[in-house]
Amino acid sequence: MNRNRLIIYVLSLLVGVISGTIAALFGIVLLKITAFREINYIYLLPFLSLIGLFIVYLYNKIGGVKGMGDVFRAAKSENYKLSLFMVPFVIITTWITHLFGGSAGREGVSVQIGAVVGYNVGEKFNSSKFSHILLISGMAAGFSGLFQTPIAAIFFALEVLSLSYFRYYALIPTIIASLSSYATSRFIGLEKFSVDLSVTYELDYVFLLKLLVLGVCFGFIGKLFAELLCYFSGFFKDIFKSNYKKIFFIGLFVSLFSIFIHSGRYSGLGTNLISSSFYGGKIYFYDWILKLLFTVITIAAGFQGGEVTPLFSIGASFGLFFSSFLGLPIMLGAALGYAAVFSSSTKTLLAPIFIGAEVFGFEYIPIFALVCSISYVVSGKSTIYNEQDFSFIDMQKL
Repeated sequence: MNRNRLIIYVLSLLVGVISGTIAALFGIVLLKITAFREINYIYLLPFLSLIGLFIVYLYNKIGGVKGMGDVFRAAKSENYKLSLFMVPFVIITTWITHLFGGSAGREGVSVQIGAVVGYNVGEKFNSSKFSHILLISGMAAGFSGLFQTPIAAIFFALEVLSLSYFRYYALIPTIIASLSSYATSRFIGLEKFSVDLSVTYELDYVFLLKLLVLGVCFGFIGKLFAELLCYFSGFFKDIFKSNYKKIFFIGLFVSLFSIFIHSGRYSGLGTNLISSSFYGGKIYFYDWILKLLFTVITIAAGFQGGEVTPLFSIGASFGLFFSSFLGLPIMLGAALGYAAVFSSSTKTLLAPIFIGAEVFGFEYIPIFALVCSISYVVSGKSTIYNEQDFSFIDMQKL
């Protein structure tokens, strides 16, 4: 075996263990924070705007961490560096965003953690090639360690950076990093979310037509999320010339409305909506759109976190509600929405299919593949990741 290849494999294992450890500890603390906030929301949510000022202060002190944008830029350019300071910054600011009621996710943090770990391990060997491959491997490790879906994590890291090609050269290191992170996270004790659907279906023309309708709807929801996130980011920037004013006033808006609309129901990750969708809780027909609005406003204001877990909750709550009108099993509709809205908003396809399989069962891969593919196409060029590379296609000609 080539010496450099062996080194990459060993380093990928190291990146997986380190990233899995950090991601698991981050996730465990975040779940405890979520539980604490749900009990004490009335005392915590009023302080969201003040916490926003602290986040901007940290942002300015560190020198402008741009989150996932930094990861995309480092993957594209050998001259773009990922500082280790990103790790404590994104962890701390995400924890306090969730503690005080911001509506945000967590995948952005875990992917950034893994990417930073991988990049800096590669830098120790003074090799840009090592850094690039280990950055991709680290992205998978972070995703896998947090969500406990190692197969989906592999494909997410390989396909999210660009639509122009699939990074086969990083496949084996990414597999090693993802599986080792998954094993480490499980060992530490982070629980995996999974659901036993126990749904039977007959793949006839009527059923396929209903799946087509669902896929189209999920595609437009993902597109709406991405477009509104982009719009509000620009809109707030135009209105507020100061980041301090922006995050303070928008944070005040989010906290007040979060308290008065269902007592913090739309704060945090959205795991409450996911649980209600699959375990018989109350889901309102407007849950998905309110969660969508709270999330895009929170992220656009400058609070920290990610978008994927809220996307899961948006897709699941809409899928549960709308599938009842189509005459589909409601839990199946919720599961398809969980995966397909993730697909349409991130412009990834294989990762959502396999996250559906790993969470809900591999026997449902055919319908996850169908609905996610439709959703992916319908969303067009819209994405929550502005740095994604679309250079290989002209979407206007499709």
